[in-house]
Amino acid sequence: MNKQLTKAEEQIMQVLWDLEETSVKDIIEKLPAPKPAYNTVSTIVRILENKEFVAHRSVGRGFVYYPIIEKETYSNQSLHKLMNGYFNGSFKSMVSFFVKQNKMDVSELESILKEVNKKR
Repeated sequence: MNKQLTKAEEQIMQVLWDLEETSVKDIIEKLPAPKPAYNTVSTIVRILENKEFVAHRSVGRGFVYYPIIEKETYSNQSLHKLMNGYFNGSFKSMVSFFVKQNKMDVSELESILKEVNKKR
């Protein structure tokens, strides 16, 4: 997978990842105001299906949509694109940039390292 989402597509994917499976109507309910039109959300969901991020199953006369790409997979791919595009592919450069920009202190960095080491 190496497809990027538009802001609108990503917003809808966030709802789908949270709800796991849902209807267009329920997606709209979870979106912030001003609420987009039903047809707009329906079109974006179909685009997400074409991009192979979403699939559906029939329920009665409607459809229930669900993500087929995990949030973690997309997040990882997006971070790699960011790292390659802005930090010459260097994870170290990217992390040091965020540490400097966000004025992180040593204890926060140590906490992050502990979390990383737990998952190894």
